[in-house]
Amino acid sequence: MTTGAKRDYYEVLGVSRGASPDEIKKAFRRLARQYHPDVSKEDSAESKFKEINEAYEVLSDEQKRAMYDRFGHSAPGGGAGYDPFAGGDAFSTIFDAFFGGAAGGGGQRSQRGPQRGADLRYNLRLSFEEAVFGCEKEIEFRRLEGCPSCKGSGAEPGTDPVRCPKCGGSGEVRQRAPLFNMVTVTTCDSCGGSGYVIPIPCRECRGEGRVRQGRHITVKVPAGVDSNQQIRISGEGEAGPRGGLFGNLYVALDVQPHPLFLRDGNDIILELKMNVAQAALGEEIEVPTIDGTERLRIPAGTQTGQTFKLRGKGVPFLRQNGRGDQIVVSRVVVPSKLSEQQRKLFHELARTFDPEDQHDHDDGFLGRIKDALGL
Repeated sequence: MTTGAKRDYYEVLGVSRGASPDEIKKAFRRLARQYHPDVSKEDSAESKFKEINEAYEVLSDEQKRAMYDRFGHSAPGGGAGYDPFAGGDAFSTIFDAFFGGAAGGGGQRSQRGPQRGADLRYNLRLSFEEAVFGCEKEIEFRRLEGCPSCKGSGAEPGTDPVRCPKCGGSGEVRQRAPLFNMVTVTTCDSCGGSGYVIPIPCRECRGEGRVRQGRHITVKVPAGVDSNQQIRISGEGEAGPRGGLFGNLYVALDVQPHPLFLRDGNDIILELKMNVAQAALGEEIEVPTIDGTERLRIPAGTQTGQTFKLRGKGVPFLRQNGRGDQIVVSRVVVPSKLSEQQRKLFHELARTFDPEDQHDHDDGFLGRIKDALGL
């Protein structure tokens, strides 16, 4: 690059004056790869690289390009040393001092530097027993991790990101509205607010700095969890852009129903079926629990809907000592089919019942139903 008059920016990038923004960007990337100081061995590579950056900074901005197309390398009212394409002015500095933010920008600045990665969600199905007693589950999922080739920089190994020619590394683009003499500040669309662009993107991650890879971890499920709860595992989400921190992984739990037990908070409910003789005479029977079988004494005259409690046989309290109870609800099953001998025995038994006792029994049964329904 000579020290004389500046070359035409379109000539520098090797594009026509009617080139589209996409054509200008492609030309810039091609030339940047060719003359990057870390790649090119030419003595004038550094000066050519700066010239390419300068041309792209102007031609990639719609307003700067229109100004250049009309006035070339000079602008009206500039004076000595005036750069018509430089961003920022004194008005925006005064506006910032009074209102605490960039004019027209709502007080928000573009995000620069590393950013935290996204959180992930994994749906984990558990059996009833796994939820009650806790367990360890192996899970596999995919997430974005730092590219091992470029170490998360996004640049091809041996090269580095360069300061964005459009925003000068600030990550912001300032534009003046002539009608109100106000400056608006927006995030630079060339570098995304990072302040740097990647002339030679990494081949493996295509300049993203992250690649999607499989992940295998062990999840420790505490005793007493239930459906619609979730476990947060810090740092197991996706890697953040530009070397940012990992997000979190949220493991959502889905507990499958049990064929015998029904959960009510930390209590376990079991419906216990018994025949008429067992209910009338009473009997000690084996009852299934989540820990195995337990012997339970059923008193004589047990009715449908009566409850019995097995203490400490329920669900453990989450991250606390102790457990709930198992509630056994009786259900007297009346046989739908009888043999001839059974039928005769029931007829003989029926003749021994006192009608008044039967009436009292009915009222008691109806009373329990009314109590249950709140009548």
